[in-house]
Amino acid sequence: MRHVFDTLVLGSGIAGLTFALKLAERGSVAVITKRERRASNTYWAQGGIATVMDPVDSFEAHIRDTIVAGDHLNHPEIVRICVEEGPARLRELLDLGVAFTRDRDDPSHLDLTREGGHSARRVVHAKDMTGAAVEEALVAAVENHPNIQLFEHHHAIDLISRQRLGMRGDDRVLGVYVLDTVSNTIETFLGKVVMLATGGAGKVYRYTSNPDVATGDGIAMAWRVGVPVVNMEFYQFHPTCLYHPQAKNFLVTEACRGEGGILRRKDGVAFMADYHPLKDLAPRDIVARAIDSEMKRTGDECVFLDMTHLDPGFVVDHFPGVHAKLVEFGIDMRKQPIPVVPAAHYCCGGVYSDADGYTGLPGLLVAGEAAHTGLHGANRLASNSLLEGLVFAHRAALVAPEMMASAPAAIDPEVPDWNTGFATDPDELVLIAHAWEEMRTLMWNYVGIVRSNKRLERALRRSQLLNQEIREDYWRFTLSRDLLELRNIARVGHLIIESALSRKESRGLHYTVDYPQHDDLHWKRDTILRKGARA
Repeated sequence: MRHVFDTLVLGSGIAGLTFALKLAERGSVAVITKRERRASNTYWAQGGIATVMDPVDSFEAHIRDTIVAGDHLNHPEIVRICVEEGPARLRELLDLGVAFTRDRDDPSHLDLTREGGHSARRVVHAKDMTGAAVEEALVAAVENHPNIQLFEHHHAIDLISRQRLGMRGDDRVLGVYVLDTVSNTIETFLGKVVMLATGGAGKVYRYTSNPDVATGDGIAMAWRVGVPVVNMEFYQFHPTCLYHPQAKNFLVTEACRGEGGILRRKDGVAFMADYHPLKDLAPRDIVARAIDSEMKRTGDECVFLDMTHLDPGFVVDHFPGVHAKLVEFGIDMRKQPIPVVPAAHYCCGGVYSDADGYTGLPGLLVAGEAAHTGLHGANRLASNSLLEGLVFAHRAALVAPEMMASAPAAIDPEVPDWNTGFATDPDELVLIAHAWEEMRTLMWNYVGIVRSNKRLERALRRSQLLNQEIREDYWRFTLSRDLLELRNIARVGHLIIESALSRKESRGLHYTVDYPQHDDLHWKRDTILRKGARA
């Protein structure tokens, strides 16, 4: 089956839906999402959107905090764009009806909370369920727009480009091949512009705060069509994921520490003062390494986030989502410290992007966590992620019409439908399941919070073999969601390993015992990987 639209959007989180709504005013839009429309990292974002709304705050302070958290590897011009354009994008969400929490004393103002790394209260939130509130408003707007069609349970396989098809002329993205996971048929989607808004890749690691959809699909697809990926070594581990045998990936928001939560060892001793002057409000990379260090030193399986010294009513009112979920696991955060561990959380690298979401490949834009804009540097400042998705999806929507105008008028006849060849159903599904487990365990054990050359080199060798085996299975077996996601996490994992081996220093989220110091002379620059080359 063929589908032809003016614009194709891969992903249904904040970046994808924002872009879709803006482009729908200029033509037909398909939003393609591999699970349900609300299944995105956006929906599970608890903290909020960092933007300057308080007169005592300033753009300069937000810029400074972002660059300090990013260990001075950020692109300053990108940081300034994002910070200064943030308030206008937030007002658009307010116009959509997002019910952000209001100041209790003055409901005409938004309530502002503070998170780690911020020097002021500037995080706009909807209690502790900000992502869900934003996602619901965006989904409602998309569902009610006549020019947008949603395709749920449609898993993108690969981008269609002229070069990959062997077509004459300059390279350009023309669309995407997509697996309908309900009918198990492969469909061809063609469009003048393709927006990659596929989110992050937390499922590359065995332990993650991310939902199951976060398998790095857009990053892998972009790399396969020759678009560079940047700074993949900087994978953020959220310091405080719930440690409980029945909890799969529940995140305890950073705002808990922003409002006075204290990290303690099993013996009750608060330890963050030993690691950073900001104590529990230190940037995430420092907090995650501190927890990792304490767990390794003591042999304890977790540490504890203590909220019991705070007013119980305040705790429940401010964190109703966290409180309700913890109660399901038999934990009352008003009376008991919360057992927590670090887990893979956010990809600070991604697909190359300029300030307008352009990847360098005509027809292809990128926004959100899948993109590397240069905003985050070596470590993301808390609550800058939803902000980034909003700002750069908007900017991409401004340049997309010009890109659409340059698209070929008749591309449909030139693009072949998917050819399944001699693929057969896999006779041993255990091969796919085992490779999933092996790749994710490999990444957790060898490419985690603290790294070494020996571990990374071992990971590289094993990853090369796994990718080769997965490539053989990909061409031999009929496609399934599990096989597609396995192919993508294996590729993204390999890119993370390659990037980590390249960087001969410690900076931000990349800490290696072999090069524990900064090297500003040689490594205060991005790590750029191109297909078949390293730079």
